[in-house]
Amino acid sequence: MSRVFRVRIILPTINEEKNISRVISQLHKHGYTDIIVVDGHSTDNTVECARQLGAKVICQKGKGKGNALRQGFEDSRFDFDAVIILDADGSMAPRELSLFVDTIKKGADVVKGSRFIGNGGSKDFSLLRRVGNTILTTTFNLLFLTRYTDLCYGYMAFSKKAINELLPVLNSDGFEIETEICARSNLLGMSIREVPSFEYPRYSGVSNLNAFRDGTKIMGVILKMFTDNVRKQKNEINT
Repeated sequence: MSRVFRVRIILPTINEEKNISRVISQLHKHGYTDIIVVDGHSTDNTVECARQLGAKVICQKGKGKGNALRQGFEDSRFDFDAVIILDADGSMAPRELSLFVDTIKKGADVVKGSRFIGNGGSKDFSLLRRVGNTILTTTFNLLFLTRYTDLCYGYMAFSKKAINELLPVLNSDGFEIETEICARSNLLGMSIREVPSFEYPRYSGVSNLNAFRDGTKIMGVILKMFTDNVRKQKNEINT
């Protein structure tokens, strides 16, 4: 009898009462029942809705998406063969999860959704976000010698190995966590694959992301990690 391949879904939330039940129900429909909600001190009924549908809920200790994901990784690092992160607003389709899981099973350490390959796309991409994403992705690829097509998209899957190696080195608290994950994964020599993904408008409400503010933070992370890596390489040469 073959061993069960265990998959956990991490949903960072803050005031997603109008969306969370629908997202969790869709995950159940596609066979994913091990779900952890890391809640950032919601003031609505997000937590109650998640618990009613059987999700494990933990209260975020800090603030920001990155902080929530790191807490979710810590809770998931030992018991799961794959850990997948997606947003709790309905913009990322649970029916695509099988593609992420299959790619992990084939040996990838990190699987990243891309709206710019295959049948990927978006119905929720403003001109400002598109231009910013292009600038950030191009800058990242030039500095780190990578070939990402979609840096600023948070639909991602990780092997157990990836979670255990990334967790000690991740520091970001905000939306820039996704960029740090890409950089750290590359610097650690992990096997990284992109798969097509289609982004939909959120079911309800307004995103917490601010394109200019968070884009500036992401660029800061890119430049800092690049300069830190150059400095590290120089020190290794000199020792």
